[in-house]
Amino acid sequence: QVQLVESGGGLVQAGDSLRLSCVASGRTFNGDVMGWFRQAPGKEREFVAVIWPSGTITNYADSVKGRFTISRDNAKNTVYLQMNSLQPLDTAVYFCARRSAGSVYLAPSYDNWGRGTQVTVSS
Repeated sequence: QVQLVESGGGLVQAGDSLRLSCVASGRTFNGDVMGWFRQAPGKEREFVAVIWPSGTITNYADSVKGRFTISRDNAKNTVYLQMNSLQPLDTAVYFCARRSAGSVYLAPSYDNWGRGTQVTVSS
């Protein structure tokens, strides 16, 4: 089983940037599809971005496309989420997760989750 730990969240102003990190331990995740999701208070967990094992294939939610970039360093067992031009609607707890099976856009397809890191964007 992979243990995932997110970091890099914080309180920023609209227009600022943050880079989130997700470090995996327990076993290598080189062959895994990894995703970032977020959950705002009172809302369901939603897909943000996904990256395939090679790192060359990525996909994004429409709401973050052009502003967020997902990447990975397999040598460091780390996945990143670079977030630019942050807006108050981006405020949420951000989670990274390892996909086990099924649609990469759906949370139930992922079986390993970190505890999340809070991102708060003030206007």
